[in-house]
Amino acid sequence: MKQQYLTKDGLGDLKDKLGTLKTVRRREIATAIHTAKEQGDLSENAEYQQAKEDQQRVEEEISSIESTIKHARVIKKTNGDEVDIGSTVTLECGGKQSVYMIVGSNEADPLHGKISNESPMGQALLHKKSSEAVAIPTPGGDKACTVVSIS
Repeated sequence: MKQQYLTKDGLGDLKDKLGTLKTVRRREIATAIHTAKEQGDLSENAEYQQAKEDQQRVEEEISSIESTIKHARVIKKTNGDEVDIGSTVTLECGGKQSVYMIVGSNEADPLHGKISNESPMGQALLHKKSSEAVAIPTPGGDKACTVVSIS
């Protein structure tokens, strides 16, 4: 598995989610399986089948999160000279300014200004310097922008 870039907060959130899945969610599913078994014939028991499917999904999610944590590299604050993973970038496009944080793909949330370093926009911004022009790829063609600041 490739290295996963995470912020310190993102890593903490993943660890919290893993803890909840391993304790609370596993216990809920075990209770559901136990209750369904008490109903008798398991071959035609929809509640039992659903609980087993839920169990499989949770175990797969636990495995995935554990793998991500194992391969995680915590993003350190950048020096602000050029855009890198962990940078907060202010862009000006057509007179409008927007702020984005460059994060690893696991934390990407474009609606909240978190752009993956692997996305076309993230790739376009990486290694740009303040006041540098950048062409941001969009479905309608490249959009001309300028890097206003990097922190």
